[in-house]
Amino acid sequence: MSGFVDECQLNVRGGDGGAGCVAFRREAHVAKGGPDGGDGGSGGSIWLVADRNVASLLAFRDHPHRRAPNGTHGQGKKKHGAGGDDLIVYVPEGTVVLDRDGNVLADLVTKGDRWLAAAGGRGGKGNARFLSNRRRAPSFAEQGELGEEQWLNLELKLMADVALVGFPNVGKSTLISRVSAAKPKIADYPFTTLEPNLGVVRLDDGYEYVVADIPGLIEGASEGKGLGHRFLRHIERARVLVLLIDLAGGVTGSTAEAPAVQAQVLLDELSAYEPELLERPRLIIGSRADLSPEHVSLADGSAAVTTADGLDLDLCISAVTGAGLPRLTGLMADLVRDARSVEPEPEGFIVHRPMAEGFRIEREDDGSYRVVGRQAERAVALSDLTNLEALDFAHGRLKKLGVDKALARAGAHEGDIVRIGGLNFEYEEE
Repeated sequence: MSGFVDECQLNVRGGDGGAGCVAFRREAHVAKGGPDGGDGGSGGSIWLVADRNVASLLAFRDHPHRRAPNGTHGQGKKKHGAGGDDLIVYVPEGTVVLDRDGNVLADLVTKGDRWLAAAGGRGGKGNARFLSNRRRAPSFAEQGELGEEQWLNLELKLMADVALVGFPNVGKSTLISRVSAAKPKIADYPFTTLEPNLGVVRLDDGYEYVVADIPGLIEGASEGKGLGHRFLRHIERARVLVLLIDLAGGVTGSTAEAPAVQAQVLLDELSAYEPELLERPRLIIGSRADLSPEHVSLADGSAAVTTADGLDLDLCISAVTGAGLPRLTGLMADLVRDARSVEPEPEGFIVHRPMAEGFRIEREDDGSYRVVGRQAERAVALSDLTNLEALDFAHGRLKKLGVDKALARAGAHEGDIVRIGGLNFEYEEE
């Protein structure tokens, strides 16, 4: 079973807030103690945080649910409930967060980038909070809010300085295994690599850069043929592209096209997927030169050559014999240095979700009215709305928000059902 996962779904739910407490001071020799119910603690929130020690989204494939702890309830003697701890969910660098409709919510590119995935519910106020000159012994408190819950789609786009691009079985895996410590699966049949591999290339002078072995592209990949979109996505963030051209197709019986045709197909697929990719610095490298009689003599790391069908190559290499690899790693390092010098380190961007303010009126299919909005729902989140004092307080809150007038403008009439949160009311005209 594959240990690399680059797409998954994640369900996040913030912790629920604790309920406020209804309590009164009861002590010897104190005839009428005042209200002393404490507040409930707020629920924990869920944060997604980019971490370079996380390699893929594998942890979410079979266990997609994450829930933060709830806040605890308030107690008498003004003892406030403890808040739930925030839950940190670590994801790989380069993780894109989308909603169920495909809208981008966050792009966690670099280590430490963090995004609030599900806010915890606020704790309810205890009855001590409702003490006033008019209300000397409030006998109600607030319930805690429910934590936010949503399904998210996560997509991973690898963070690499260099992307190796080529047809299946052109030697990408062998190459990355020779120039780095990566150990990808290598075999003599196409589509050996079904998942990207990352390797760190370290030169003698200590300079380092990351190379990604992208699974083989095929014609039509930009249109989703095969696993095209999944493969192409990992090329988007690469600073430098290295196109590996199979020079041994006619010798080994491979179905690879002539070098010039291979290069054109690869460039066409990159352009169709994202035209900007063609503007990236790139090298065109002849691979498996040791198996091609025509190019075997050039597999010593010679400089640029031209194939018989007119394709200009920057270099011919043999990943098996190692010929040309020192020069290739140097050329890649030069392009990476140049790209890093003109392009700042990527920064994660966040599409902030606007915080819902106020409320809105919606008409239900059955003709009732629903009041939607955090403030309105909190106005009726009291411990006991059968308590006349609590009911009067809730109505005062709603009137202050302008809910009565908004319902009248929406066409509500005497006796119409109005829903706020999980509660139903009959509308009464003033």
